[in-house]
Amino acid sequence: MIKTSNPVFIKVTKMHPKRNPKPSLEQILKQKIFILDGAMGTMIQSYALSEADFRGLRFAQHTADLQGNNDLLSLTRPDIIQAIHQSYLDAGADILETNTFNANAISLADYSMEGLAFELNLFSAQLACQVAELASTPDKPRYVAGVLGPTNRTASLSPKVENPGFRNITFTELVEAYHVAIDGLVQGGVDLLLVETIFDTLNCKAALFAIERYFNQTGTRLPIWISVTISDQSGRTLSGQTVEGFWNSVAHAEPLLVGMNCALGADQMRPHLQELSRIAPCFVSAHPNAGLPDPFGNYTETPASMAEKMLSFAHEGWLNVAGGCCGTTPAHIHAIADILTNHPPLLILTINPSSSTLVNAPTSLAPDNLPA
Repeated sequence: MIKTSNPVFIKVTKMHPKRNPKPSLEQILKQKIFILDGAMGTMIQSYALSEADFRGLRFAQHTADLQGNNDLLSLTRPDIIQAIHQSYLDAGADILETNTFNANAISLADYSMEGLAFELNLFSAQLACQVAELASTPDKPRYVAGVLGPTNRTASLSPKVENPGFRNITFTELVEAYHVAIDGLVQGGVDLLLVETIFDTLNCKAALFAIERYFNQTGTRLPIWISVTISDQSGRTLSGQTVEGFWNSVAHAEPLLVGMNCALGADQMRPHLQELSRIAPCFVSAHPNAGLPDPFGNYTETPASMAEKMLSFAHEGWLNVAGGCCGTTPAHIHAIADILTNHPPLLILTINPSSSTLVNAPTSLAPDNLPA
């Protein structure tokens, strides 16, 4: 059993940091293509941090190695996390992601830090919200997405080749871990919840179940953003679903946004993003990797070339949010923000679900020019 810092499904008290009111995300997403930040891990690696940086004074005597526990840096080196957030805002990002990709009891077990999940999510959310608030203006409000990563376990697949029926995690354990993380993110003041890098839809459904249960218990309700990862050229997730199958599995959550991230880079993402934008009756996002890494682990997509590919997505009418995943830097986000300035977003249409009509309209169909 994965240990968590809080019992599951407890009643919590809302403790939102004081932030100035902003327009709703739905309102702004209808007007412009929003810019998401880029990779947190890539930027952390550029600091060449030591074990001592990850430990700080508080965890100097911790028994497990901590180097690589990037989420912990929100507590031990908040100056670095704050600087990375700021660099993406300076590059033109409208939305920051919290430094919480692995801040759940399941992933933190690798560092014997399961009980730190709530604190990491709370503090990381507060840190990102503070930076976003200081950078916000009436003309350019900034938002924070509370990140819920996929964990390092899969509920659908066996890690033992010789025993296909074996599972090293249960749905209930995933829900418990996500509940604690959600509690920290919401109390930390995030504007929406982002379930991202989804390679196993059952893991995603556990996160969505935990979100809805939390909303019902607390009376809090935030927009939901779901981002899937297509792991190979077959166009399927690691757990075997097609894009359409994935959408049909998560549509019940009625997300504000659905999209794709990570995986194979913008070139390989293209046909799958096209399909997702066609079938999903909500706003659509893309934050691909900076291409594929070379033999030395360096990502090869330049800011200019990646921006051109994101522009082509926008020209096709597939985008409401654009950003970057692994290998991307503030330079990539600046190039994407610059090239997409004033480009109209994907226009969402309401249709009869039983109709064969395309769900989303091309960008060129402005509201005044829609066919009768």
